[in-house]
Amino acid sequence: MSRRVVVTGMGCISPVGNTVKDTWDALLAGKSGAGMITVFDASKHKTRIAAEVKGFDAVAAFGVREARKMDRFTQFATVATLEALEQSGLKIDDTNRDRIGIVIGTGIGGIGTIMEQAEVMRERGVDRVSPFLIPMMISDSAAGMLAIRVGARGPNMAIATACASGNNAIGDAMETIRRGSADAMIAGGSEGALVPLAMAGMNVMGALSTRNDDPLKASRPFDKNRDGFLMGEGAGILVIEELEFAKARGANILCELTGYGTTDDAHHISAPAENGAGAAMSMKLALENANLTVNDIGYINAHGTSTPLNDKSETAAIKTVFGEQAYQIPISSTKSMTGHLLGASGAVEAVFSVMAIRDGIIPPTINYETPDPVCDLDYVPNQPRKVSPKHVMSNSFGFGGHNATLVISRFE
Repeated sequence: MSRRVVVTGMGCISPVGNTVKDTWDALLAGKSGAGMITVFDASKHKTRIAAEVKGFDAVAAFGVREARKMDRFTQFATVATLEALEQSGLKIDDTNRDRIGIVIGTGIGGIGTIMEQAEVMRERGVDRVSPFLIPMMISDSAAGMLAIRVGARGPNMAIATACASGNNAIGDAMETIRRGSADAMIAGGSEGALVPLAMAGMNVMGALSTRNDDPLKASRPFDKNRDGFLMGEGAGILVIEELEFAKARGANILCELTGYGTTDDAHHISAPAENGAGAAMSMKLALENANLTVNDIGYINAHGTSTPLNDKSETAAIKTVFGEQAYQIPISSTKSMTGHLLGASGAVEAVFSVMAIRDGIIPPTINYETPDPVCDLDYVPNQPRKVSPKHVMSNSFGFGGHNATLVISRFE
């Protein structure tokens, strides 16, 4: 029997709150983090709205010297990790540091640093580029810098599977513990990609909502009038541990990670398979991995991006896996409030899944106004719902056809 893996700490910074508590309270209140873009001049962009992290001061958090060595996505990951470690009570020292690892997912990594330093080179010359450029821009900088900060010398890596990165990071960290290669892992995802180039690229693909006149209602997963997703930023981090390791130190166990499935569509670089076949297989594998049936899942935190193709495809995939039972399962997309945090989305949604189990309440899908005949499941529209799920499924799907599904369960 494989080793059991439990969650003992969580951290989150999001467009609706800079801690787990603040974010969760905002979700249950149906609060949107959307607004006009302030982090750069978006006046020439087709989409001028996004879901920004608010009130974050890197200098106040880290000091001038440290802040200037960290890309925004690394800053977010660090803040969320410190919150998660504090809740977990895990002390990393010479007795355990070789058995504690880190896996951080990111879709894009240090794109803000790349953009900034490209401009420095263009305006001031090649010799004026920051010596921190390379370690700041690479996708593994968050995982590497966190290891230095907390002294964790176990398995350490970055996962880059686009918008599935957060789920893949948590799932791979879980498997690392299961196979005995670590006793505890810091795992999650972080993204800080609200920069002009990324926004322009998403716009020309037709991926983003252009509801600039009403940003609070721009993200509307599963609604018939959805027109694209809303870019977000932030980080979600879990401290996960092997059960006996956690018990031995008297840790407070929040829940158990029981299932993980991951596949690829092998279909299209950015569009999901219309029938959701790859996503369906990811869900099936996660159920099998958790040794559960379709009747055991009490809530699905959907990928639910608010794009016409994704929401239709994901609905089809859920029906493929769950059959008629699909109509009995409450499903919601918290991206209706946070926007799409890209590589961090699965990680913050894992936090929300744990909170749903802990508090016996499911966050809503806000802005659900006009039902879509092809999206005809129970999307928990507009109001939270008191339900006590024993097992929660959380989906993340990304460009490149990547699919990753987690099953998170009440600890018993």
